[in-house]
Amino acid sequence: MKSLWTGTISFGLINIPVKLFSATEDSSLSMDMLDKKDHSHIKYKRVNENTGKEVEYADIVKGYMLGEKYVVLDSTDFEAAGAEKTKMIEILNFANEKEIDSLYYEKPFYLEPDKGAMKAYALLRDALKSSGKVGVTTFVLRNKESLAILKPYEDVIVLNRIRFTQELRATSELKLPPVAKVKTKETEMAKKLIEQLTEKFDISAYKDQYTDKLMKIIKDKAKGKKQALPKLKVVHKQSDDLMSMLKASLETKKRKSS
Repeated sequence: MKSLWTGTISFGLINIPVKLFSATEDSSLSMDMLDKKDHSHIKYKRVNENTGKEVEYADIVKGYMLGEKYVVLDSTDFEAAGAEKTKMIEILNFANEKEIDSLYYEKPFYLEPDKGAMKAYALLRDALKSSGKVGVTTFVLRNKESLAILKPYEDVIVLNRIRFTQELRATSELKLPPVAKVKTKETEMAKKLIEQLTEKFDISAYKDQYTDKLMKIIKDKAKGKKQALPKLKVVHKQSDDLMSMLKASLETKKRKSS
């Protein structure tokens, strides 16, 4: 793996040199756009919508629509607004991880100790693990300041970038049912069904089946094999009698278990 960033974790008076690596990779297949006639690659052109002529990259500027006019920005404007370049992952405070809603989580990175930092790295990792806390921190990557948490995962410290509050949309525009203040019979029955279907979570049990199937289709098609289309499952209209549906679901699970 190639490191994306090198810097230092600031933990009190302790500085821990680290390297940053992406913890994820896209499992989907990379596809190219081709001309149906001769399978030539399709290329994109930057075209002026008024003249229809292609525009050189050097002649393109960025603008923001304010009111009915564009305000054009240059490199100095972006530099003025950019975060101060720093090589520091500064721990601002510590918090209980359960207090951070999953909506805020954005992207995880692995942190590897740099030369001479093994002991200090292990100290922070093990202290986080035994305390059950996460470190709330900020860091600058590609001129953008990000909010993040530091948490232990197995034997590595993970830096998980999280969203700022203003990045989450409000739910006020959604049409939602009111939250029940009193428990109903249907709610109690739904809880029983949830308990019946509850299992210990094992992430390894879940696979990206679509990508595997698509890769098999590609290999078969290269050999001239034809593919049979899967049969669509018919979804029947939901009954308004939720209680009878819940009871039937519970009975179905019992029969499968026996």
